Amino acid sequence: MISFRKADERGGADHGWLNTRHTFSFADYYDERYMGFRDLRVINEDRVRPGEGFPTHAHRDMEILSWVLAGSLEHNDSLGNGSVIRPGELQRMSAGTGVRHSERNPSPTDPLHFLQIWILPDRDGLPPEYEQTAFPEEERRGRLREIASPDGRDGSLTIHQDVRLFVANWERGKTLAHELAPGRFAWVQAARGSVSVNGNRLEHGDGGAISAEKALELVGERGTEILLFDLG
Repeated sequence: MISFRKADERGGADHGWLNTRHTFSFADYYDERYMGFRDLRVINEDRVRPGEGFPTHAHRDMEILSWVLAGSLEHNDSLGNGSVIRPGELQRMSAGTGVRHSERNPSPTDPLHFLQIWILPDRDGLPPEYEQTAFPEEERRGRLREIASPDGRDGSLTIHQDVRLFVANWERGKTLAHELAPGRFAWVQAARGSVSVNGNRLEHGDGGAISAEKALELVGERGTEILLFDLG
């Protein structure tokens, strides 16, 4: 079974410096039907104007992932980390017992487009952590590349939850398959282009919650990029 979350039905706001769309309830947007899916709590599609960003603020007890689609994202935090995340790089911040950070678009000319993802951790009170890794396009092209997992397998980032995150890019029409173990669920997010999931079409910004399925058949087209969450 697939339940759709259409892009134009999402919440969000245009703050001038930030145009944001919320797949699930977030900040001032609340819809009791969309409070997350399994341990996936937030998928925000953010567009940030040049030179603008999120001022220093605090988080705790959340796994926070950032996946840049275009532009660059500058990160600074109270752990002493300072970095710039670019397309093809995944950032993971485990807020744990508490961390303060800022995120901004460092470019004076180019907009920033990225996905902000929050996952509930398997337990509270973890030590705060930061991690960032590049996943070149050749590793993602025409295959599902695992980029986050609970055990850091295959060079993926380590998250504190029973969630496996994959990304795939298409340069031509091709079918990709993903098996779901018994009792597993999935969420597919169309980050660019469109994709068919077991015969159901998702356009850019759409998401699909998948349950009671043994396998997924994913058919993309040139320029398509998806995120696939395999969830316990």
